Amino acid sequence: MLGGPKGVTGMNVRTSGTAVTADSRRSEGPLGGAVPTPAGEQDALGTGLGLDPDDLPDGLVVADESGRVICFNAAAARITDILPKDAVGRPLEHALPLQDIEGRRWWRLTDPYGGLAIRRGQPERNLLLGGREVLVSVRYVRSRPTGPVQRLVIALRGTEARRRTELSHAELIATVAHELRSPLTSVKGFTATLLQKWERFTDDQKRLMLETVDADANRVTRLIAELLDISRIDSGRLEVRRQRVDMSAAVRRHVQAQTTAGQRPDRFLIRMLEPLPDLWADPDKVDQVLGNLLENAVRHGEGTVTIEVGPVSDTTSAEGTSVTVSDEGPGIPEESMSRVFTRFWRGSKRGGTGLGLYIVKGIVEAHGGTITVGRAPAGGAQFRFSLPVATPAFMA
Repeated sequence: MLGGPKGVTGMNVRTSGTAVTADSRRSEGPLGGAVPTPAGEQDALGTGLGLDPDDLPDGLVVADESGRVICFNAAAARITDILPKDAVGRPLEHALPLQDIEGRRWWRLTDPYGGLAIRRGQPERNLLLGGREVLVSVRYVRSRPTGPVQRLVIALRGTEARRRTELSHAELIATVAHELRSPLTSVKGFTATLLQKWERFTDDQKRLMLETVDADANRVTRLIAELLDISRIDSGRLEVRRQRVDMSAAVRRHVQAQTTAGQRPDRFLIRMLEPLPDLWADPDKVDQVLGNLLENAVRHGEGTVTIEVGPVSDTTSAEGTSVTVSDEGPGIPEESMSRVFTRFWRGSKRGGTGLGLYIVKGIVEAHGGTITVGRAPAGGAQFRFSLPVATPAFMA
């Protein structure tokens, strides 16, 4: 309910399709007749700040003590596809003919002006309006706790955002189920085989099976860690435990890990622009960012992978350290760059969950930094992230 200060008079409050005056009892309606204005209308529609109901982001519909619509804002018109002039002054049941999922008329079902006098409203629920879904919540305004209803204040919201969220969750579940099925099938198959036929295999065969099981278990562990990171990022609970980070050493360590895994040492070029400012960040999460960007460059790029580390050169930004990872592959199409850091984006069909860069962006932003994507001088993809110097955790 939009409430205004008591005792204020002489204020005009605009609503879509009608005008209500605080010191008048009736006003001219859109249908040419007089629309009754109950006492206290100023408290319902005026805030003392000149607030127009059309400024509200959600739909607002207000019905008076007789059940006639006295306010129908622009957002409500957009959500319901009903013109304010066709709603204001009409009985609520006809102006906003809502139905539940079973096709029953909702206003008759809930009977807001009758029934128990202790009711305060209706919680948000999904209802039907002319074949479209609308999220509706209602507040019953009474002059006293058990008195008659003086106004109904109805909030309307579209279902598009909820549907997108549900679709995203369904896609996440499907992706996780797909990614878990393969390694768990492998783990189950090898362990069952070893248990049943242990004596038939040589030591080398047993070692190969156990190494495969270990690799698949690590894959499951990484996926679970990604899911936990996504949950923390989405809820704003991603914790950053700042310690001093030597970015140069961290980059060299990750390059060494890539060469140990079989990559040619001459595929990597490290450029250090020193001196670097002292950097306080979460070392584990910095490793996660570097590991993901390097792995993407190796897996999806071609040619030399260049890692450049230096101080933030943008004079408009705070002091910090920037890291640029670029390759010489085909790069990312221009039309896809805006979607790189979204969930499930995959630059190629070479596998992966499509969650890595979404997590990388969340980690960088949790540090107060920025990350961008563009085209490298050699034509490949180029990722650059910057982290501010910040302060250690024990001083925060």
